[in-house]
Amino acid sequence: MVDSELDKLADNIANIVNQSKSQLMQAVNTTLVATYWNIGKYIIEFEQQGNRKARYGTALLSSLAKLLRVKLGKGYSHPNLNNMRKFYLYYPIFQTVSDKLSWSHICELITIDDELERNFYEKECIASHWNVRSLRRQMDSALYLRLAASKDKEGILQLSQKGIVIQQPEDIIKDTYTLEFLGFPEKERYSEQDLEQRLIDNLQTFLLELGKGFTFVGRQYSLTINNHHYHIDLVFYHRILKCFVLIDLKRNAVKHKDIGQMNMYMGYFAKEENSFDDNPPIGIILSRTKDELMVEYATYGMDSQLFVSKYELYLPNKEELKRLVDGLMTK
Repeated sequence: MVDSELDKLADNIANIVNQSKSQLMQAVNTTLVATYWNIGKYIIEFEQQGNRKARYGTALLSSLAKLLRVKLGKGYSHPNLNNMRKFYLYYPIFQTVSDKLSWSHICELITIDDELERNFYEKECIASHWNVRSLRRQMDSALYLRLAASKDKEGILQLSQKGIVIQQPEDIIKDTYTLEFLGFPEKERYSEQDLEQRLIDNLQTFLLELGKGFTFVGRQYSLTINNHHYHIDLVFYHRILKCFVLIDLKRNAVKHKDIGQMNMYMGYFAKEENSFDDNPPIGIILSRTKDELMVEYATYGMDSQLFVSKYELYLPNKEELKRLVDGLMTK
C-alpha cells in the first residue's frame, strides 16, 4: 500500500515537472520569436530612412552582423538577420504565429514567396501539429500545388484561407499521391508486395501523405465470402469522417475488374465490419497509371465513395504545377 501511494506521489510530481518544462519551452519559444520579429522590425525601419539605406546599401546586414557578433556572439549572422527581416515583412502582425510556431517552422515558411501558398502551409502546420521535418517534406512534395491544381479559383483561395477542410470523402482524396519516401531507384522493377512492404516500413510518412485523420488498422486484411478468401492491401480508419478507408495497390494501370473487386470490399465492410455509428467505407485504388475514360465507365452507377488515384515515386515538377495553378488563378 505504501509503495502504491508513493508511486502515485512520484507520478504526480513527474507530471507537474513535465508540464512546467513544456510551459517553459513554450514561453522561451514565444519570447525568442518575439525577439526576432522585433529585430526584423528595427532593420526594416532603419532601411526605410532613405539616406541610411543609400549609405549602407546591400552591405547593411553584413555590417550589422559583424557588430552584433562582437556584442552578442553567435546567432546573428547575415543569413539569420535576413530571416528576421523577412519574418517581419511577411508577418507584420506578430500575434498570428507568436505562440503557435517555432522559429525553425517560421524559417521554413518564409522561404515561400507566394502568399497563398505560405498561408496554406502555415495553417496546416498549426492544425496538424507538423514538426519541422514534416513541414519540409510537405513543401518538397508540393502538397499545396498538388491540391490547388485540382480546384477552381475559389477553391484555391479557400485552401489558402482555411487549409484543408474535411467534411466529405472527396476532401481526403488526392488525384496523385507522392511516394518518393519509398526510395525506389528509377526504373527498378518492383511488385505490389514490395510497394506494400515499403509503405508499411515508412508508415509514419505515408500517414503524413494521406493527410490528417487517418489511423492504421491493418495490412492484408482478410475477409471470406462463400468460402472464397480475399485480402485488402491496407485498411485505415478516418477519425474525422468516422469511416473505414480501404486501399488497394496496383503496380501498373488499374483494370475494370479491380474496380469491381474494391466495390465488393466496400460492400462487405458496410455490412460486416461497420459499427452502428460508422459511415459508409471509402475505397481508394492506387495505381501507377490511370485511364480516365475506362474508370468513368467502370464506376458508372457505382458507389460515389470509390476513388481511383495515381501515385508517383518521385517528387513532382513544382514549376509545371505552379504554372498550372497560376493559370487557374488568372481565369
